Amino acid sequence: MIIVRIFMNVIPEKQKELVQTLLSVTGSMQKEEGCLSYTLFCTVENKNLLNLLMEWRTRKQLDHHLRSKMFGVLLGTKSLLNEPHAIHIHTIQRSEGMEAVHTASRDQAEGKLN
Repeated sequence: MIIVRIFMNVIPEKQKELVQTLLSVTGSMQKEEGCLSYTLFCTVENKNLLNLLMEWRTRKQLDHHLRSKMFGVLLGTKSLLNEPHAIHIHTIQRSEGMEAVHTASRDQAEGKLN
Protein backbone atom coordinates (compact mmCIF):
# COMPACT_ATOMS: atom_id res chain seq x y z
CA MET A 1 0.00 0.00 0.00
CA ILE A 2 1.12 3.55 -0.75
CA ILE A 3 0.04 6.47 1.43
CA VAL A 4 0.31 10.04 0.17
CA ARG A 5 -0.02 12.96 2.57
CA ILE A 6 -0.24 16.45 1.16
CA PHE A 7 -0.06 19.32 3.63
CA MET A 8 -1.48 22.68 2.55
CA ASN A 9 -1.22 25.97 4.44
CA VAL A 10 -4.05 27.93 2.82
CA ILE A 11 -4.34 31.70 2.54
CA PRO A 12 -7.29 32.33 4.91
CA GLU A 13 -9.49 34.15 2.39
CA LYS A 14 -8.83 31.35 -0.17
CA GLN A 15 -9.73 28.42 2.13
CA LYS A 16 -13.29 27.99 0.85
CA GLU A 17 -12.12 28.11 -2.79
CA LEU A 18 -9.46 25.47 -2.19
CA VAL A 19 -11.82 23.15 -0.32
CA GLN A 20 -14.45 23.45 -3.06
CA THR A 21 -11.84 22.72 -5.73
CA LEU A 22 -10.59 19.62 -3.93
CA LEU A 23 -14.09 18.36 -3.18
CA SER A 24 -15.02 18.77 -6.86
CA VAL A 25 -12.52 16.06 -7.83
CA THR A 26 -13.14 13.75 -4.88
CA GLY A 27 -15.73 11.55 -6.61
CA SER A 28 -13.62 11.04 -9.72
CA MET A 29 -10.51 10.46 -7.66
CA GLN A 30 -12.10 7.73 -5.56
CA LYS A 31 -13.20 5.92 -8.73
CA GLU A 32 -9.65 5.75 -10.09
CA GLU A 33 -8.24 2.26 -10.31
CA GLY A 34 -6.13 1.56 -7.26
CA CYS A 35 -7.43 4.43 -5.12
CA LEU A 36 -8.36 2.96 -1.74
CA SER A 37 -9.23 6.27 -0.06
CA TYR A 38 -9.08 10.03 -0.53
CA THR A 39 -9.71 12.15 2.57
CA LEU A 40 -9.44 15.89 3.15
CA PHE A 41 -9.28 17.21 6.69
CA CYS A 42 -8.12 20.27 8.62
CA THR A 43 -6.52 20.68 12.01
CA VAL A 44 -8.74 21.46 14.99
CA GLU A 45 -6.70 24.54 15.85
CA ASN A 46 -6.64 26.10 12.37
CA LYS A 47 -9.05 25.40 9.50
CA ASN A 48 -6.48 26.82 7.07
CA LEU A 49 -4.04 23.97 7.67
CA LEU A 50 -5.39 21.25 5.38
CA ASN A 51 -4.23 17.69 4.90
CA LEU A 52 -5.10 15.48 1.97
CA LEU A 53 -4.58 11.81 2.70
CA MET A 54 -4.71 9.26 -0.13
CA GLU A 55 -4.17 5.51 -0.08
CA TRP A 56 -3.21 3.62 -3.24
CA ARG A 57 -2.97 -0.10 -3.86
CA THR A 58 0.26 0.06 -5.93
CA ARG A 59 2.98 2.53 -6.86
CA LYS A 60 2.15 2.05 -10.54
CA GLN A 61 -1.44 3.16 -9.93
CA LEU A 62 -0.26 6.14 -7.89
CA ASP A 63 2.21 7.13 -10.62
CA HIS A 64 -0.63 7.04 -13.15
CA HIS A 65 -2.60 9.38 -10.88
CA LEU A 66 0.38 11.73 -10.45
CA ARG A 67 0.36 12.23 -14.24
CA SER A 68 -3.41 12.80 -14.37
CA LYS A 69 -5.37 15.99 -14.98
CA MET A 70 -6.97 15.59 -11.55
CA PHE A 71 -3.60 15.74 -9.84
CA GLY A 72 -2.79 18.71 -12.05
CA VAL A 73 -5.84 20.45 -10.59
CA LEU A 74 -4.41 19.87 -7.11
CA LEU A 75 -1.01 21.25 -8.10
CA GLY A 76 -2.79 24.21 -9.72
CA THR A 77 -4.02 25.33 -6.30
CA LYS A 78 -0.54 26.60 -5.35
CA SER A 79 -1.68 30.22 -5.79
CA LEU A 80 -4.14 29.66 -2.91
CA LEU A 81 -1.39 28.62 -0.48
CA ASN A 82 0.96 30.51 1.83
CA GLU A 83 3.74 28.07 0.92
CA PRO A 84 4.18 25.24 -1.60
CA HIS A 85 2.40 21.92 -1.11
CA ALA A 86 4.32 19.58 1.21
CA ILE A 87 3.97 16.13 -0.35
CA HIS A 88 5.06 12.94 1.42
CA ILE A 89 4.76 9.46 -0.11
CA HIS A 90 5.06 6.44 2.19
CA THR A 91 5.27 2.80 1.19
CA ILE A 92 3.65 0.46 3.70
CA GLN A 93 4.99 -3.08 3.66
CA ARG A 94 2.89 -4.35 6.52
CA SER A 95 0.01 -3.08 8.57
CA GLU A 96 -1.56 -4.34 11.75
CA GLY A 97 -4.92 -3.91 13.38
CA MET A 98 -6.52 -4.53 16.73
CA GLU A 99 -4.67 -7.81 17.12
CA ALA A 100 -1.48 -5.80 17.75
CA VAL A 101 -3.21 -4.00 20.64
CA HIS A 102 -4.38 -7.30 22.11
CA THR A 103 -0.90 -8.81 21.81
CA ALA A 104 0.72 -5.79 23.49
CA SER A 105 -1.87 -5.88 26.31
CA ARG A 106 -1.35 -9.62 26.80
CA ASP A 107 2.43 -9.22 26.79
CA GLN A 108 2.20 -6.44 29.38
CA ALA A 109 -0.06 -8.55 31.60
CA GLU A 110 2.41 -11.43 31.36
CA GLY A 111 5.32 -9.13 32.26
CA LYS A 112 6.96 -9.38 28.82
CA LEU A 113 7.03 -5.58 28.37
CA ASN A 114 8.98 -3.13 30.49
